[in-house]
Amino acid sequence: MATTVFRETDLRLGRATALIGDHGGKYPHGNSLLVEGPDGVVLVDPSLSLVGRGGAPAAVDRVLVSHAHEDHLAGLHLFPDAAVQSHGADLPGLHSIDGLLAVYGMPDEMAIAWRADLLDQFHYVARPDATALTDGDRIELGGGTVVEVVHLAGHTRGHCGFLVDSEGVFFCADIDLTGFGPYYGDHWSDLDAFEDSIARCRQIDARWYVTFHHKGVVEGRADFVSRLDAFASVIDRRDAAYLAFLAEPRTLPDLVEHRFVYRSGVELLFADHVERRTATLHLERFVRRGEVAEVGPGVWLAV
Repeated sequence: MATTVFRETDLRLGRATALIGDHGGKYPHGNSLLVEGPDGVVLVDPSLSLVGRGGAPAAVDRVLVSHAHEDHLAGLHLFPDAAVQSHGADLPGLHSIDGLLAVYGMPDEMAIAWRADLLDQFHYVARPDATALTDGDRIELGGGTVVEVVHLAGHTRGHCGFLVDSEGVFFCADIDLTGFGPYYGDHWSDLDAFEDSIARCRQIDARWYVTFHHKGVVEGRADFVSRLDAFASVIDRRDAAYLAFLAEPRTLPDLVEHRFVYRSGVELLFADHVERRTATLHLERFVRRGEVAEVGPGVWLAV
């Protein structure tokens, strides 16, 4: 694959470079990470923006995918000869498009439309050759440059960050510090695991923290932790908003229609699906805590 040149917006972080995506990495675009060592070059999360570039600004030996979501796979087709790896829990989403659709868990009619978008807008290609990573794996690139896998489940089952300790760089993928907050709206999402992963991120000491969306690069642990706490607080705000709404008996369709994740009027193919999954996870947790009870078939009330 022919290489392209670095852009002025790219940020050099020692032997790592944050390849800042179009529109500041706003979805559907994102920020990839390039790590160059004397014995190999790794690209993390080939974004849709790399498609516009025509590739990466270095010859890539290995592609690491933080998790099986469309925007993190959109540039994968540009690197047919590179080795591809992802956490084993998310490998089905790389091995086939049916495996990727299982990650989302959409209803059949929605999945048909989403399949077309995956192929047309996100250039999905199956990589049945992709192999598994696990927490703590270390990828040696020579000269003391090592990329370590940090499993951060919750967003998906296999969502991972990558620590380049020698350069003081931590790529935290979709723990992305946005005002939108944590996304756990898919079949393979887990709210409690997401909170555990946020807590794990809080313990990682680095000089630079790279997010896939929006923020791009945050310098310094103090600033990162402050932004991480604000990101995590969105979960608490959602909890409070759900409980306030459940002061009267409500059904799951009521919660979906009210919109707790997306603003009213946002038109996305998967918006109702995300609202339903998110509300379900909060309801399950409220019931475990004794904060909500089912007062009729499919009818819920705060107690």
